[in-house]
Amino acid sequence: MWYNEAVVYQIYPLGLCGAPLQNDGDTAQSEQHRLLRVLDWVEHIRDLGATCVLFNPLFESDAHGYDTRDYTKVDCRLGTNEDLKKVVDALHQAGIRVLLDGVFNHVGRGFWAFRDVQEKKWDSPYKDWFHISFDGNTNYNDGFWYEAWEGCNELVKLNLQNPAVKQYLFDVVRGWVRDYDIDGLRLDVAYCLDLGFLAELRSLANEVKPEFVLVGETLHGDYNRWMNDHACHSVTNYECYKGLYSSFNTGNMHEISYSLNRQFGSEPWCLYTGKHLLSFVDNHDVTRVATILTDKACLRPLYGLLFGMPGVPAIYYGSEWGIEGDKKNGDPTLRPAIEKPEENELTQWISLLAQARTSSPALCNGSYRNVLVQPKQLIFERRTDEERVLVAINADGAPYVAHFDAGCGMAMDLITGEPHDFGGGSELPPYSCAFWKMER
Repeated sequence: MWYNEAVVYQIYPLGLCGAPLQNDGDTAQSEQHRLLRVLDWVEHIRDLGATCVLFNPLFESDAHGYDTRDYTKVDCRLGTNEDLKKVVDALHQAGIRVLLDGVFNHVGRGFWAFRDVQEKKWDSPYKDWFHISFDGNTNYNDGFWYEAWEGCNELVKLNLQNPAVKQYLFDVVRGWVRDYDIDGLRLDVAYCLDLGFLAELRSLANEVKPEFVLVGETLHGDYNRWMNDHACHSVTNYECYKGLYSSFNTGNMHEISYSLNRQFGSEPWCLYTGKHLLSFVDNHDVTRVATILTDKACLRPLYGLLFGMPGVPAIYYGSEWGIEGDKKNGDPTLRPAIEKPEENELTQWISLLAQARTSSPALCNGSYRNVLVQPKQLIFERRTDEERVLVAINADGAPYVAHFDAGCGMAMDLITGEPHDFGGGSELPPYSCAFWKMER
């Protein structure tokens, strides 16, 4: 599947394009065509080495996109359906695939079917689209109670066991494929989705387009529950997200090496060997990595680890040149308006990492084995039948000479193209990463 060898670039469009935080329903907003700003990013995304763009919510919503009003209409604060088609077409022409955010667990209070229930109460034909009790109430005083996502009453939970709801959402997905030729979906709060609904959605994915991929948002627990032949192809790797930055901040590479071996090692008890989880160092819901890292010089080896470890690496817009943002200051801080992309040494480094990864069968699909683990150094092997690569990380400000059995005398660094001699030990420069492709 194409996704297994992808590099994902994530965009939160309401933020990047500078949309107002609230949707006042003024359709004249669409005349600003804010979404077309993304056209100025296509070349940058391609040059960065990304092969897929993940768009967070694009469709008509009350505020932040996860409170949908209409799944079939691009949010008026962003523009029009025609604008989205132009953007997706431009990305496809650049060889970049597109994933949309499927927010199917809940809708906003402005969702058309919920508005009908507000107006007609028990006489609404859509009352069973939600989990409603007319014997209660909420803080909105609708005259009825309804189940909401994690108690947030602005997010009304859909009844995904209702055949009419499923048919509606499946028709939405078919429409997105028909109108925009998208290549897959990120499923918001996949860990909340009814597993029967998820199985039917997987069947639909297999039907609508070859290699149409489903990537589920998961946080804790055994990801195999939501990632299997009857659910998602891939899920978000939040376990390793925490381990990635924490290992650098605490000078403890044992943490991330333990997680990676637990997830992807060769032992029978390893959880996700052979599967391709979505890996990331930040996204639209968490503090920017340049803010959370104690030592900013660790950005280079941290991104090196992201691209060298098993999984599909994702870059969040703006982080490739090191912008900051703290979750404690609110979600809008994490989702800023940016008119045009920037480039610096970090951007160039990530581009080299992306090129190295996509050119390497071992880095895309190889097994995982720890070779050397020290507090601030980590070397592990990625291997397929045709290729073997050692990923070497030094998170220290001092050089480190690593002694280990490489199994051969020479290698080539896939990042720099330079030869590497294992004789007499391997020196790792300060704050460095190497992808050593072994010579046979």
